Amino acid sequence: MVSPEKQAFFEEQQVALTFDDVRLRTRSGHQAPLPDNLDLTSRFSKNVELKVPFASAAMDTVTTSEMAIAMAKLGGIGVIHAGLSIEEQKTEVRRVKHHLNGLINRPISFDRRRSLESILNECEDRKLDFRTFPVVDENNRFAGLITQNDLDFSEDLQLSVMDIMTPASEVTTAAPGTKIEEAYSLMMEHKKKTLPLIDDNGEIAGLYIFSDVARIVRGDEAQFNVDERGRLRVAAAVPTDAEACDRIEEIRGDDGEFLDVAVIDSADGDSYYAFQTLELIKENFPDLDVVVGNVSEGASAGELAAAGADGVKVGQGPGSICTTRTETGIGTPQVTAVYESARAVEKYDVPIIADGGIRNHGDLSLAIAAGASAIMMGGMLSGTKETPGDILVLDNGSRVKMYRGMGSPSAMKASAASRKRYDVKGGGEPLAEGVESYVPYKGSVVDIVDMCVKALEKSMRYVKVDSIERHQNETLFNRITNAGLVESHPHDVQVVSLKDKD
Repeated sequence: MVSPEKQAFFEEQQVALTFDDVRLRTRSGHQAPLPDNLDLTSRFSKNVELKVPFASAAMDTVTTSEMAIAMAKLGGIGVIHAGLSIEEQKTEVRRVKHHLNGLINRPISFDRRRSLESILNECEDRKLDFRTFPVVDENNRFAGLITQNDLDFSEDLQLSVMDIMTPASEVTTAAPGTKIEEAYSLMMEHKKKTLPLIDDNGEIAGLYIFSDVARIVRGDEAQFNVDERGRLRVAAAVPTDAEACDRIEEIRGDDGEFLDVAVIDSADGDSYYAFQTLELIKENFPDLDVVVGNVSEGASAGELAAAGADGVKVGQGPGSICTTRTETGIGTPQVTAVYESARAVEKYDVPIIADGGIRNHGDLSLAIAAGASAIMMGGMLSGTKETPGDILVLDNGSRVKMYRGMGSPSAMKASAASRKRYDVKGGGEPLAEGVESYVPYKGSVVDIVDMCVKALEKSMRYVKVDSIERHQNETLFNRITNAGLVESHPHDVQVVSLKDKD
């Protein structure tokens, strides 16, 4: 429950506030939480947790599988953008889910009569980055295994799988229902990297891979944000129309195992189309978490939560490449938008995702203190190695990457999803609500998120809270003047970098 003092602060304001209008009030007392005692766990949606409260934006110059894999390994989540065909988006989501596996329920298998060449071609077509597969006979019964080594050391690609596979009689197997700890013990005992689970009919019921089993059992990567099966969590954006259900059905698979969250992606999350799409998804996929956005008014967020949204994305126009506010005149400044939205959805236990406007590390803490459970970043993560696109070298030698708003002219020209997101109708030139730009190449996103974590932790120690929930509820704000903003930044000095000096 938000403190009465915080409520009074926002209720007394006569203007809407953004990040540069406020600073957090440090709390008196010497009992600051120790770094090891800080809890950054949060939620992206009602049922999808985060180890750190960060998500990568569903933008075509920010998030495909490479970014989503990196974000989940760092404890957050990535939202695969919708400017892809259904098949392309499905492939990107599957690449995230296949990157790690505890138990693979339906492993890809090949008929023993297949040629090695046909298998390698299929792996290439499906963009599979692994080469260990169970082999089945004509009756779909387990016949053996092929591995990367088998394929690497086979000079004749016209050979059939049965010519090179390890036959079933020489493979260590286990029964369906084998727990991950039991699988680990068996694989250690027999020194096997693959453990197929075979049912009473001789058919394949699952598959364990040692590297993933060991990671989970040993806790080597405790920071990874994984689902109950030990696979990286991932979200996917969908448009506000009937195609949303088609995308979800194709992406998530027959058992719904490949998608953690669907994100209804609209510049106007309070539109008839957004509510209609939410209703359709909930009707067809009642067990799937659905995040809806974007909005910037508390009433809009509350209505979406009441309609069944499992998370609400807040932010209309705060992004560095967004021109929605200047072109249309709408949009509530982000700190007030997040606070009012968080208050409106509180009774529904629905998380708020602050989307856009993050320029400085301190803005992350401000957004969470205003009530956000997660922060979606585009500009902060742009230009990193994991974003789509090539590194370009400008005439002056600078290395850059492309970064553009999904409402930019080029994005709307290239993507039907972008046009749908901004409700583009009729002929002629569409009204752009974003720009294209180059941003400096920043290296790996690992370093960016690491610095974001350090900044958030340090801020929480200053205000003496040890969890995201306490930060949301207890941390207080001061409103500052323009002079206070100037004072907040380096001033009256010439800034130099001495890090490379002896």
